Amino acid sequence: MMSEKNIILNAQDVVVEFKVRDRILTAIRGVSLELLEGDVLALVGESGSGKSVLTKTFTGMLEDNGRLAQGSIEYRGQDLTKLKTNQEWAEIRGKKIATIFQDPMTSLDPIKTIGSQITEVIIKHQRKDAKEAKEMAIDYMDKVGIPDPERRFSEYPFQYSGGMRQRIVIAIALACKPDILICDEPTTALDVTIQAQIIDLLKDLKNEYGFTIIFITHDLGVVASIADKVAVMYAGEIIEYGTVEEIFYDPRHPYTWSLLSSLPQLAGEDGELFSIPGTPPSLYTEIKGDSFALRSDYAMAIDFEEKAPTFYVSETHWAKTWLLHEMAPRVEKPEVIQNLHEKIREKMTFADFMEGDS
Repeated sequence: MMSEKNIILNAQDVVVEFKVRDRILTAIRGVSLELLEGDVLALVGESGSGKSVLTKTFTGMLEDNGRLAQGSIEYRGQDLTKLKTNQEWAEIRGKKIATIFQDPMTSLDPIKTIGSQITEVIIKHQRKDAKEAKEMAIDYMDKVGIPDPERRFSEYPFQYSGGMRQRIVIAIALACKPDILICDEPTTALDVTIQAQIIDLLKDLKNEYGFTIIFITHDLGVVASIADKVAVMYAGEIIEYGTVEEIFYDPRHPYTWSLLSSLPQLAGEDGELFSIPGTPPSLYTEIKGDSFALRSDYAMAIDFEEKAPTFYVSETHWAKTWLLHEMAPRVEKPEVIQNLHEKIREKMTFADFMEGDS
């Protein structure tokens, strides 16, 4: 098990519900997660699996119709579930746990200059005067790779490209001096070359500033390039957890197999990609058994009747699948992801893959 002294964020049995047209949608269903200081934890899964909703509970940013119905969330021993108002959350949100979103334009004020938006944060969170805040803002802009930051300090968001706007959002997050940085699909809207640059930037800044990262994505290529640990989410649950090497080369849950089978690098000669059949279950109703059973070629009778407990593969790797039960039939993972290392290397060098190139 993990060492308690290194746990920076500890979520246990978290359940999140939304009231939608007089019905209850259970978006997060009993998630437990321990985030270790200094790690990069990737949350992966299809859209709607609960990745963003889970991390919103860490900053008190659930929508008005949502609520934490059950569970505990502790940040460095502080019970975050006791925080109710924006004023109470102000000491955590941004200051201790900051978020970078997918679309930087939703985070930037279009009628304020870039420089003023960074200095506001520095003055608020670091309590600097305006002159010093401006000098620090230009320094942050330089650190995130904005060319000629003194001149561009006075420009507006529309004058920046998508990649440059995302760099500014990262600069604003840095200005908060956060302990944990949540990156919510920050590269999805960018082209592949810019994606790789942003990933490299985040890695460099993490090394310099020492913050912990939660990285939300559906792109497993990105996961390989940045993560230490991976939590695979499906239908509001974490169904597999391990180091990045364990998830890529020794995955155990059929859903993780399906995600890996969908890697672009594994496309056939005709360019055809594997796609997971069916759709995720409705979160308006109670799910019986394994939530992935209806879409899985490996489902057994018990998968439709009883939810699998957590089976540990190693101290750092576990999965919730009956296939790990000692009485389960021996099943090989799909041929397409067997010897994954070699298959990736046939298409490209492994070093390129681990750098997130595609």
